[in-house]
Amino acid sequence: MAKFNYTALDQDTKSVSGQLEANSRRQALRELHARNLVPLTLLEGQAEELESGDRHTKRLSERDTLTALYELASMLVAGVSAAEAVESQALSAAHPQLRRAFKQMLKTLRHGGNFSSGLESAELKLPEYVVSLVKAGEMTGNLGEALADACEQMEYALRMRAEARNALIYPAILVLTGILAVVMMFVYVVPSFTNLLDQSNELPWLAWAVLSAGRWANDHWIVLIGLFVMFLVVPIALWRLASVRLSVMTLLEKVPVVGSWLIQADIAAWAAIMASMMRNRVELMTALHLAASVVRLPGRRQRLLNAAKAVKQGEHLSIALEQQHCLNETGYNLVRVGEKTGALDKMLQSLSELYTRQGQQRMKKALALIEPIAILAIGGAIGTLIIAIILAITSANDLAF
Repeated sequence: MAKFNYTALDQDTKSVSGQLEANSRRQALRELHARNLVPLTLLEGQAEELESGDRHTKRLSERDTLTALYELASMLVAGVSAAEAVESQALSAAHPQLRRAFKQMLKTLRHGGNFSSGLESAELKLPEYVVSLVKAGEMTGNLGEALADACEQMEYALRMRAEARNALIYPAILVLTGILAVVMMFVYVVPSFTNLLDQSNELPWLAWAVLSAGRWANDHWIVLIGLFVMFLVVPIALWRLASVRLSVMTLLEKVPVVGSWLIQADIAAWAAIMASMMRNRVELMTALHLAASVVRLPGRRQRLLNAAKAVKQGEHLSIALEQQHCLNETGYNLVRVGEKTGALDKMLQSLSELYTRQGQQRMKKALALIEPIAILAIGGAIGTLIIAIILAITSANDLAF
């Protein structure tokens, strides 16, 4: 029989932890329900293994952190005290790094610190708005709901990145396959005709250039492999530099279709963060600066920060946004209505949903353009090689006669 470590809520909504033996996870869950316990976590394995972290050697991912915070928020909403909820996660979190973080957080709480300071001491890589939402939740007495809102925003960001990444998989495979096809022709097909370079000094320029390149590739294949590896590695290394990312995003913002897609996605994220901040009664200026920090496009981020400065000087948010050309007419109207009716959080949430839908439509248009452009480029490259070979053959035949 396997051993399962569990954390659950009893009938008094108090957190309890323990270990039980069962033949399967389903049987373990039935046993917990028979004890009138509501399971929060159920992990298979020895307690010693969980403590040492031998079962998990992979890097801590954002999804792991998000899942742990969701569990923590669920316990807080259910009425479990902050100390008990954090202690539960310190004992049963799925990743050893998370358990260490929650232990540090528990230590802060036991020394008199509040939940937000404990979260900061845990040194988890969290967006800035998470701590701000938690602080707002502490002030309003809605800590569980505030943490749940923060988790929803993190989930939204992960989902948007995943959608963009998944949508780019097919175009990336198409482009990579085309590049490999061209390289294979240079390495295996073109060198078969390079002897024509020795037979004639009067080949057409295109034929001479392609055959010479094929001969060079065949003679220096190690260098060619090195260049191909650099083609893959160097962009990844450069992308890790903040200055490079800033320059690339600045250029992409000006590209038709792609720029519109990125703008829609950024404004959707900004509006979602603002809605969550307003719902949890975060001070407006703090909310504006934190929401602007999630915007990736530098030009758009600066406009939003300029709008925040105007609001600080006494301007209405809708007017400040309109003066900086941050949104579209529909967005300005939604913000204006929210200011007048006192339902700014709901209007911002509607704005986020609107821009999300528009961004998804823009993304589909951008991806629809990538495929035919890639096919034309690959077809053009392969066609050029074939034409060059045919020109070389016909020129050699003309000289022979």
